[in-house]
Amino acid sequence: MAKWFVAAKRADFNKIAQEFGISPVLARIIRNRDIVGDEQIRKYLYGTIDELYDPWLLKGMKEAVAILEQKIKDGEKIRIIGDYDADGVCSTFILKRGLEYCGAIVDTAIPHRMKDGYGLNEHLVEEAQKDGVDTIVTCDNGIAAKDQIALAKSMGMTVVVTDHHEIPYEEVIAKDSGETRRKYILPPADAVIDPKQPGCEYPFQEICGAVVAFKLMQCFFQEKGLPALGKNGVLDELLEFAAFATICDVMQLQDENRILVRHGLALMQNSKNAGLKALMEVNGILPSMKGKKLGAFHIGFVLGPCLNASGRLDTAGRALELLESKTREEAIPKAAFLKQLNDSRKEMTERFVEEAAALIENSSLKEDRVLVVFLPDCHESIAGIIAGRIRERYYKPTFVLTYSEEGVKGSARSIEGYHIYEEMTKCRHYFTKYGGHKMAAGLSMEEENVEAFRKEINDLCSLTEDDMEERVHIDVPMPVSYVNFSLVEELELLEPFGTGNAKPVFAQKDLLFLSARVLGKNGNAIRFTVMDDQDKCWEMMYFGNRDAFDSCVEKKYGKIAVERLYEQKGSGIRLNVVYYPGINTYQGNTRLQLVLQQFM
Repeated sequence: MAKWFVAAKRADFNKIAQEFGISPVLARIIRNRDIVGDEQIRKYLYGTIDELYDPWLLKGMKEAVAILEQKIKDGEKIRIIGDYDADGVCSTFILKRGLEYCGAIVDTAIPHRMKDGYGLNEHLVEEAQKDGVDTIVTCDNGIAAKDQIALAKSMGMTVVVTDHHEIPYEEVIAKDSGETRRKYILPPADAVIDPKQPGCEYPFQEICGAVVAFKLMQCFFQEKGLPALGKNGVLDELLEFAAFATICDVMQLQDENRILVRHGLALMQNSKNAGLKALMEVNGILPSMKGKKLGAFHIGFVLGPCLNASGRLDTAGRALELLESKTREEAIPKAAFLKQLNDSRKEMTERFVEEAAALIENSSLKEDRVLVVFLPDCHESIAGIIAGRIRERYYKPTFVLTYSEEGVKGSARSIEGYHIYEEMTKCRHYFTKYGGHKMAAGLSMEEENVEAFRKEINDLCSLTEDDMEERVHIDVPMPVSYVNFSLVEELELLEPFGTGNAKPVFAQKDLLFLSARVLGKNGNAIRFTVMDDQDKCWEMMYFGNRDAFDSCVEKKYGKIAVERLYEQKGSGIRLNVVYYPGINTYQGNTRLQLVLQQFM
């Protein structure tokens, strides 16, 4: 059971409300997100693209721009090597589209998840040399490819790395003080752009690979005297995909990312990219967007998974081909194929999530603080999704491993308070390859090391029982009777919602539940009728675990009360709830709707 906390951060909410023309409730929510001071609040609410940070502040930017400018001038062949997820595909598209516009001779290579694995490898380097490539530009990868880049350099190629992942390091003991220090290991590229590298003065590190690629194109366009961002040129199209990738790569929607995503979503709403429009159309988004705003949810949970599915079950080259489509007629069949792949991926995911959960429940794994689940028959491409779902179910850092052509491969997802990349670095002697972030990572290892790794990562784990209890942070304790259209519309000022800028939630004690009805072909939603303290009825939706809800109610009120609730006979059930308010429009009718998040 999650722990509930009411945020108690203090400020003069009435003064903030008056200053910015918002309600005290909204002022309180903003303070709960640690947005303090007039300038920060203004930027959070009304920040514009003119306030994006200067891309020239990225270390290595000047060198990369100079190299690419010379290569284009000399007519040299450039190859972009990306990654097979949505961030990698968007990064690749951004660089190819931008460089082509500037007259470059440029092509792309995206590794095949099964055959090549993640990032730059020897095979891709050798292939580039065979094809007469002069310059390799990596995107969303490369920072950990020290040996592969050394190989490319030995073959006479120029290499530019653009990445956003953690810089590999080893811990060394200083001779003078005996202290343990980190020695960062950068690849021997001609230029490296990664905001996390030592000495980089860029003000905000938490940008994705596509944003790094976009920043490079921003500088390149500026150097060439081409139209700037906001002038409806190519850069505006590229910004759409930087924003798309920021959402899909689950980056913090704070600071610069918040501005970039908000502006990018507005551009995507009327995108001129035939591939993106086709993807929205086949997923039923485009026709239904009249009068509605495209949101981060559409990208993160509908469109993004379609791009990811191509890299998981086929080749990410198909996703790139979709984005490069010139006409609707060309794009629709490609988009439909990606949707079909994603539908297949969903079915596979459900099966292996249940298999993983059964393995945990029926073994000693359940006692581990870090879950290491070996699913030999699982398709390696969905290991990360399964790890995320298991992490949500048990609220523990989770590794899901499976067989690959090169031994065992896997993905990891973490919880707050556990830096999974740093913890893996302590066990790096087990890996043949690894990399990632604070919250997610990937790895390869030999099968005989799986059990030893499981034991060591748990032995090193310092998480307490308290750390492994999910925390629900309530913005405002507020009866549902306070909800109105004005409040819901005002909450839109806080969008886009996502990691680092959670949708605001409210709480009420002893809300009366009158009836319940299961919806959806898979029974994955429940529509409740609830009554507030002023005897007004409300519709409340729940998209969570029905078994958990029924179990909670049965424990408090008995099995008959649960049955009566679903029979619409009234129940007398009262629960403490965490909810957020929204607006539901169906067949031209608009009404307020509550969404249940937590209950007890």
